[in-house]
Amino acid sequence: MSMHATAVRAEAVGRVFRTPAGEVRACADVTLTARAGELVVVRGPSGSGKTTLLNLIAGLDRPSTGRVVLAGVDTSTASEEQLLALRRERVGFVFQSFGLLPVLTASENVEVPLRIQRVAAEERSARVAEALAAVGLDAHAGQRPAELSGGQQQRVAIARALVVEPALLIADEPTGQLDSQTAAAVMDLVVDIVHRRQIAAVVATHDPLLVERADRVLTLHDGAVVDEAVGPFRAPLSAP
Repeated sequence: MSMHATAVRAEAVGRVFRTPAGEVRACADVTLTARAGELVVVRGPSGSGKTTLLNLIAGLDRPSTGRVVLAGVDTSTASEEQLLALRRERVGFVFQSFGLLPVLTASENVEVPLRIQRVAAEERSARVAEALAAVGLDAHAGQRPAELSGGQQQRVAIARALVVEPALLIADEPTGQLDSQTAAAVMDLVVDIVHRRQIAAVVATHDPLLVERADRVLTLHDGAVVDEAVGPFRAPLSAP
């Protein structure tokens, strides 16, 4: 992806869930763009629509109104097969709960998405080693999650997200289970990777440490954007 190219664009998206008690509007008229090398933080109180918005821009869900263009594909009209391919090949995911398989080693966990993509064994090994080295865990490749600290487990999860060489990194409360010192180290790692590798990243968080490191910050309340601010790293990027 070229520098500053748009990885994902949400255009006035809304999401309504129908429940026995009636309709619940989780997102309302949200517009968001994430470009290569840009860290966009989405913040807001619990129930403000952060996770719903991440699911929409990652192609895990479809908007009720508006549209999301992910890697040039309109997710509103894409087939399920197209969405699956997009998620596998263009998006890396990092979650609060780490999501590692306990019976697998660090390297085997990182290798999982490449096995799903049926990447050849030699290339898998090289890419897994590179991803673990990028997060400073090459010496821990043979350890299982229970043998790693919380910060190390989240670094494995980041390596697993990076190994697919995504255009877009999605992270939902990635520091939620980490102490402040570990969280700061993990966030410094994410910022460095986003800027150095020119990956677009959208992160939902309550963590002020991550907000301070963002290039742009969107604040949600009741599913709508109530504020958008530019972070300390750079001026706003002009549209390509």
